[in-house]
Amino acid sequence: MDRTTATRALIGAALIGLVAQALLFRTALGINVVLLTGAVLATGVVIAGLAGRVNRFDPLDAWLPLGALVVAGMIGLRSDPTVVFLDAVTGATLLAASMAALSGAAVTRRSALAITILGTIVLGWICVGILRLSFAARRPADAPGWRSRLPAWAAPIARGLLIALPVLLVFVALFASADAIFATLATNLFAWQVDLGELPIRLALAFLVAWPVAGLLAVGVGAAGLDRRTAAPIPRSLGAAAAEPLPLFPGLGVTEAVTILVAVDVLFALFVILQLAYLFGGLDTMAAGGITYANYARGGFFQLVAVTVLAGGLVVCLHAVVKRRTRAFVGSAVGLAVLNVIVLASAALRLALYQQAYGWTELRFYIDATIAWLGIGIVAATVLLVRDRMRWLPHAMTIGAVVVLVVVNLIGPLRLVANENVARLLDPSRVPPDGRRGLDVGTC
Repeated sequence: MDRTTATRALIGAALIGLVAQALLFRTALGINVVLLTGAVLATGVVIAGLAGRVNRFDPLDAWLPLGALVVAGMIGLRSDPTVVFLDAVTGATLLAASMAALSGAAVTRRSALAITILGTIVLGWICVGILRLSFAARRPADAPGWRSRLPAWAAPIARGLLIALPVLLVFVALFASADAIFATLATNLFAWQVDLGELPIRLALAFLVAWPVAGLLAVGVGAAGLDRRTAAPIPRSLGAAAAEPLPLFPGLGVTEAVTILVAVDVLFALFVILQLAYLFGGLDTMAAGGITYANYARGGFFQLVAVTVLAGGLVVCLHAVVKRRTRAFVGSAVGLAVLNVIVLASAALRLALYQQAYGWTELRFYIDATIAWLGIGIVAATVLLVRDRMRWLPHAMTIGAVVVLVVVNLIGPLRLVANENVARLLDPSRVPPDGRRGLDVGTC
């Protein structure tokens, strides 16, 4: 991909982001989704045409952009959240497939397995494509400029922080939702005194749309290398399509990966310090957050379990795409795993206090089982990461799931829930004073 094509793709993504915030901000989903989908397709066709790639479009893939537009139009016809969600996922999938077809990938002719792998590759480019476009569009190495005066590590760290930003925002939102003290700290830290009106929200929306659109446009102009016409003929059968070689993920630099992990480690360390001080240490929560310890500790376990899952997925994804393993990468990943154990312990303690006050239900029992399984997974992932055997992680997680399932069968969820709740009724001393309102089995 040449510099001019990359620049056009970045400009197109920025323009679509600005159009998206005008169409979507405080507006119900409807024709605006169709217009936005059409804008992405049209921009991809124009940029790919200028790059000389439109003639590589396989005629059998012509239904993909039409399907994307039709499904986008159906989003505005229904108000059922489940139907809208399914339409959105289907429309986004067809749009991504259209951009892959625009690059000459011959999507329809591929086997189901090859399409699955192709979709995974396109998803990876949606996540990092804007960075690849930025690299391609930058000043040539032999041209003088301010970049030549920067240290060699400055640009990779900046790219790592840019990638880490949306990840950190997700974790901050989950931590704030789970922990009132952390929410108070985040509110005080990010409290702005300058009233900018709707501008920050609109810019954030434009950025969130432009990021994946840039990845889609990168795929459409052939940056992902999905076009196989020049290397081999298009496969004409399922067997040939399944055997066709596919490009790998674009590699992520070690410095970028370590920067992402260190940034997440710092955020997790801050949350863990608050947990050690207030949840485990028993500091005055009324003074810090204006709530009692009971109310502070009996919530947030769902969010913290989600944090654990996402953090584990982050490590697995970074390990899969990083160009090479280094001690810094392994150390920062192991550090995140250790912090994740404390986060998971916080979720377990919060759930235990909640059960002590409001009793047991089957759902709460299975949350406990899930926490135990995630704990096994963290330990297994840490060992495999240190030994460079991460390919065995699915096996370890499967074995852990079987072990937890066997224990669940030996315990018997219904019997345990019934025994614990009957014991609460027979012995009110087991129930905290603020939890003596009967069995609250309908909350979760």
